[in-house]
Amino acid sequence: MSSSHLAHEFSNLLREVRKRHVGKGPEQVTTRFVGSWAICELRGNLTLVEKFINRSPEGKRMIKDTRTTFIKELYQDLNLRAEFEQLVGAKMVTLFVDFDVDLDMGMTVYVFDRTIHME
Repeated sequence: MSSSHLAHEFSNLLREVRKRHVGKGPEQVTTRFVGSWAICELRGNLTLVEKFINRSPEGKRMIKDTRTTFIKELYQDLNLRAEFEQLVGAKMVTLFVDFDVDLDMGMTVYVFDRTIHME
């Protein structure tokens, strides 16, 4: 599988998983592979309710905290992890999550146990 095809498939899987578990998937996902990392930039994540909550500083903090914690907990599910592992042919070691509420942009870095090889 070519690098661009694998990145596209990874982005689609991420979007599908977020839609299934969060209720709304990101409008745009860009994935780049660097060594054993899959670095994903997610834009257009906020639901209509989150956009409403986003109007206050406390709401912004709640959205960021909830989204980052929820995503990290979501990936504790071994079956969910297996979907990504099968796609790239490597075991997921950990993941890093951050979310900028004002930009409606998230970053997720998946760390695998070996370099992701592409044809």
